[in-house]
Amino acid sequence: MGTDLQVLDTSSLAGRGGPQSVGRIFAILDLLAEARDGATLSELAVKTTAPKTSLVGLLSGLTLEGCLVRNEEGRYYLGPRFVALAMRATPGRELIATARPVLVDLVEASGETAVLGVLAPDAEVAIYLDKVESENPIRYAVSVGKRQELYCSAAGKILLAFFTSERRENYLKSYVREKFTATTIIGAAELQREVSQIRREGVAYSVDEGVSGASGVGAAIYAADGSVVASLSIAGPTERMRQNRAENVRLIKAAAANCTKRIGGTLATGQEATSPFETGPGNGGRYNK
Repeated sequence: MGTDLQVLDTSSLAGRGGPQSVGRIFAILDLLAEARDGATLSELAVKTTAPKTSLVGLLSGLTLEGCLVRNEEGRYYLGPRFVALAMRATPGRELIATARPVLVDLVEASGETAVLGVLAPDAEVAIYLDKVESENPIRYAVSVGKRQELYCSAAGKILLAFFTSERRENYLKSYVREKFTATTIIGAAELQREVSQIRREGVAYSVDEGVSGASGVGAAIYAADGSVVASLSIAGPTERMRQNRAENVRLIKAAAANCTKRIGGTLATGQEATSPFETGPGNGGRYNK
């Protein structure tokens, strides 16, 4: 455990003219970015050549801000806020900029919160890169950088459905799945059936699976080689989502196809590139709010 950490000498930081803690924070982040198994306080102290007493406060602050997470064994990992920031600053930035107007129009047309999600680079979970929240008083609220399980969210199910068969099989066989509500699907056979349906229909649903009373519908955004690079989803109160299910499906598939087209992607067989969001919200696309 932690054998991939490299020693980073921070002894010269005091003479740099800035707070020594800033250098130590970057040393911690650098080391954890390379440590697949995370690191304990003791390991970080050794690798950064800094006293434990100097690191405790930094680690606590970074964890409180979501830049790090600490598991029950006391090992630190990069947290959702840091991962989301890194993705927004590099490969994900172009995708966010391209998808943003589609998200805005999708919220206007559907009345629900719209979210752009991708696979986290460090775990088998989805991470939200961007969102536009509904203006409805009762709505689905979410934070950029939030992680969602693949098996019980519309955004995650889309990504899971288009794993390679080997990767999906490994996930269904080994990933520990928690039952968050009475309707959370955790059985491997049932999830496999749902995944097959998602691949056929091009749309994923989550109904009261992550949180009771909240449901979502999602579709895939494809790259030029036909692989899935992101998910687009809308979510809201279950009763409202149920009432507008058919229109939700039409809107999310059209919006995801539009995002695919905008990034030069190749649509899956049967997908139609035309979209009500090409020139603004589609007529008749609004829900009763």
